[in-house]
Amino acid sequence: MLRCGQMIFAQALVCRHLGRDWRWIKGKRQMDNYFNVLNAFIDKKDSYYSIHQIAQMGVGEGKSIGQWYGPNTVAQVLKKLATFDTWSSLAVHIAMDNTVVMEEIRRLCQSHVPCAGAAACPALESDVLYNGCPEDLGLRGRLPLWKPLVLLIPLRLGLTEINEAYIETLKHCFMMPQSLGVIGGKPNSAHYFIGFVGEELIYLDPHTTQPAVEPGDSGCLPDESFHCQHPPCRMSIAELDPSIAVGFFCNTEADFNDWCQQIKKLSLVRGALPMFELVERQPSHFSNPDVLNLTPDSSDADRLERFFDSEDEDFEILSL
Repeated sequence: MLRCGQMIFAQALVCRHLGRDWRWIKGKRQMDNYFNVLNAFIDKKDSYYSIHQIAQMGVGEGKSIGQWYGPNTVAQVLKKLATFDTWSSLAVHIAMDNTVVMEEIRRLCQSHVPCAGAAACPALESDVLYNGCPEDLGLRGRLPLWKPLVLLIPLRLGLTEINEAYIETLKHCFMMPQSLGVIGGKPNSAHYFIGFVGEELIYLDPHTTQPAVEPGDSGCLPDESFHCQHPPCRMSIAELDPSIAVGFFCNTEADFNDWCQQIKKLSLVRGALPMFELVERQPSHFSNPDVLNLTPDSSDADRLERFFDSEDEDFEILSL
């Protein structure tokens, strides 16, 4: 699951820095941003999202090094690691309790912080903004008003197997232009799902041992092993373990608004049971920090998220 977490987050960085339409072509010279993305995941301790960083950060989530991660745990770890990735400057939101609160996401993504030198070149009220940015960002010295959003939604779609009522909704999620795919798998086997054909899911399997990649003398990476050069695997949707995490990437506020509209329309599709709820504001029945006697600092926010955790070990089937 650690590798699957890397795969879905790597797709987010590709969308962020290279664009969703970018494709890898063997032997073609790539731009610098491409190698920056690869370096963020290379197996070295100082890489942003290396296997070392994920395993070490997982200790803070109660997972010993070498212990199996569920989709929710790896999502929580990636969210923490993303705060150190100032190059990507992502807003990572994990929707807990099967509920996506639009107000929380807008508050997270619309935080505007002037960068160094902004005081010397104050922006005028009449500045024309494009996607939240002044047209001449370098002169104005301002950061974008909308930080690109990575939205991860941990879900449990059944007890021991996926509920068939959710299958059509899951298919529609893959068809959305904001989709990053799904991390999950079969029992004791983690996969990264990227789409579907009929009643089968298309997935990439990280369980392949290969030599470690080292940067060359020129600083470039031999990159062939980072890409799938054979047809991806398939499996029946019915075999999917019910514990998954669905991912979406919204580069602009318009992307997020469009995603919200698609989710609302999806709730009207006959035979498609919603996998999660989309609300404008946090429902009143949600627990808040006061209930748990927490203060709103970052560590307590993490504890509050774990209060709503939905990992496998939190479920127990009772015999009647």
